[in-house]
Amino acid sequence: MTTWVGRTAAEIAAAVREKRATPREVVAEHLDRIERLDGRVGAFRTVRAETALAEADEVGARGDLSELPLAGVPVAVKDNLAVRGESTRIGSAATPDTPAAEDHVTVARLRAAGAVVVGLTNVPEPCVFGTTDGVHGTARNPWDTSRTAGGSSGGSAAAVAAGLVPIALGNDGMGSLRIPAANCGLVTIKPGTGVVPAGISDGDWFGMSENGPLATTVEDARLMLSVLADTEFVRPEQAATRRVAVSLRSPLTGVVVTKPYTTAVRDAAALLMKAGHRVRRADPPYPQSLSLTSLAHWTAGTSVDAQTLDPRLLVRRTRVHAAVGRRFVAAVRTGKGREQLRRRLEPFFDEYDVLLMPALARRSPKAGDWHERGWLRNLMANTTYSPLTPPWNLTGWPAMSVPFGTLPSGAPCAVQLVGRPGSEAELLALAEQLEKAHPWRRIAPLEEAGADG
Repeated sequence: MTTWVGRTAAEIAAAVREKRATPREVVAEHLDRIERLDGRVGAFRTVRAETALAEADEVGARGDLSELPLAGVPVAVKDNLAVRGESTRIGSAATPDTPAAEDHVTVARLRAAGAVVVGLTNVPEPCVFGTTDGVHGTARNPWDTSRTAGGSSGGSAAAVAAGLVPIALGNDGMGSLRIPAANCGLVTIKPGTGVVPAGISDGDWFGMSENGPLATTVEDARLMLSVLADTEFVRPEQAATRRVAVSLRSPLTGVVVTKPYTTAVRDAAALLMKAGHRVRRADPPYPQSLSLTSLAHWTAGTSVDAQTLDPRLLVRRTRVHAAVGRRFVAAVRTGKGREQLRRRLEPFFDEYDVLLMPALARRSPKAGDWHERGWLRNLMANTTYSPLTPPWNLTGWPAMSVPFGTLPSGAPCAVQLVGRPGSEAELLALAEQLEKAHPWRRIAPLEEAGADG
């Protein structure tokens, strides 16, 4: 009997289109794996088992089945995007348990392409921190269940890395796709502004938040991004030579990038140089004020999101984060800080096509009740391990996390690729070169690891 767990979205969709598999059998097999393993991973807040099987049957009966790019592919959705008939809790007790009347536009596009939503995934309240835990559950890294999956798309990343689904939908306001993808050994791309419909919370964190895919391969990331953007990102027939800048330093002063991540960048740079790209060490001219600019936007976005929530039902770190952000909201709304950063960094991307840099500074923190700990402790934990993603949300430029190498624990390591506006296809092509030259194991060996992971 053919098993579909561990197969890519592209492989599953091709099999369903060619009638070598039915959407029901594919979805049922993934639901069985969720039932067996998610107790150790904590990826899902809610699983739509019966509904998903019924919707799989509907996909199988569609007259356009042979044309669907995601025919019968099980997908998980981050719990800050509306799924028709399900509540959107955003990791909080302060949100209503009221079913959504309509799908978010990105969910609707996935369904139109033939995907089947099997559940909504855990997030930190309200998608703020780089550790996913809270009143609805804790998402753990399937490669090392003692560690957090990251955040805020932590549940979505854990679901894909554990083989519970082949692809998942998440979003990224200050690194919320790239951080958990880097922890969990996945491919993701935060698209540039306007490529994929946003509509995330109230104002998309001043335009910084973008929806995007989590996948095990570059092919699946490209496929899912094409569906989300309603635009095909075609693989170039012949790879062009790119000017690649390599930077090992943290954008935030005082934060040190540890050796596994700098080694991964050096090794990736060597592969790109061998492939014919013009590779050179060069650091972007980050301003000294970047730490304050990042903090202002991070906290101000939370402050706006928390305005409609009962503060008595929010956890303490969220209340403090929002309170800090209130003093920054007016200044952040002007957009001046983001525009100044863009103007400072644009000349660098006139000289270079792509920036290759670490995805993280160090491995993720231990999994645990971070939502019950103090705000300053959370702030320091997040800043010291994930300082490398925020600048590219502030600029609104596309950025990818790509698995590359391993940590001493055996968990995946990762690098980050950043490009100028409109360079999504270019980044995907470079990521595919890295993948081909340095293939990675796609699914965490949870069943091999035993009950304790």
